[in-house]
Amino acid sequence: MVDPAIIAHMTRNEADMAFKKRVQTIFEWIDPHDDDLILDCACGRGFYLNMFRYVSRCRLFGLELDPEVVRKAQRNVGHLPSLLLTNANIYALPYPDDTFDAVILSEILEHIERDVDGLREVMRVLKPGGVVTITVPNANYPFWWDPINKTLETLFHTHIQRGPLAGIWANHVRLYTRDQLRASVLAAGFEIEEERAFTHYSFPFIHNLVYGLGKPLLESGVLPPAMANAADRTAFDRNDGSLLNPINLGLKVLNFFDRGNVMNEPPERSTVNLCVKGRKPR
Repeated sequence: MVDPAIIAHMTRNEADMAFKKRVQTIFEWIDPHDDDLILDCACGRGFYLNMFRYVSRCRLFGLELDPEVVRKAQRNVGHLPSLLLTNANIYALPYPDDTFDAVILSEILEHIERDVDGLREVMRVLKPGGVVTITVPNANYPFWWDPINKTLETLFHTHIQRGPLAGIWANHVRLYTRDQLRASVLAAGFEIEEERAFTHYSFPFIHNLVYGLGKPLLESGVLPPAMANAADRTAFDRNDGSLLNPINLGLKVLNFFDRGNVMNEPPERSTVNLCVKGRKPR
């Protein structure tokens, strides 16, 4: 099992406290060995791939639909050994049956219309006994995580789905209830081994600050190098941790708000994420 201290080091630059717990969950549920084949579907900019390569020599595969995002992943992790990036669709994965020991499916199902079909295709490429780790946004999310959408949903039964104010709904087909996620995973044929929900307490408007403001600033290249290193998910070895850096000071504040959160909240409590560990029957 990956040392929790190493996981904490890899997420030291992280302003999204829910992402930190997603990383912890994925490494709890997927313990990489050197002879494993692991697929990140979809891999986005390659953050999980970067972390798995940091702690293991397993063979890594990243699949992403958006060509521009594939190019960003190529810049971030394309130089790493034993790692292959592919531009393809989750409904038609370009891999043989029974290929992978584990599949990461983090913040993906909410983006696709036919989630059960996508899960069945993931099932196809998993080896018998292989594990899928699934994370999705919770329909019962905390008010302070995204006050704009929570207010719109409560008062007007609507939400903002695109643009800088989209928040937790950004380009999402749906958010999930526990029952909906469980039903989709079971309908695809997986056995459910574990479920959890996390991140109840949060800094106000944090989703908008991190993804609506912070992410565009970082990707634009306008931040000074020291601030960029402290905000970059792929650069955890380059941040000196100095509190004279405004990014590190901000991270201290965000971690203060996160201190009351646990890895599995009670079912009735609002949380940012729902997670399922599924296994392909042997």
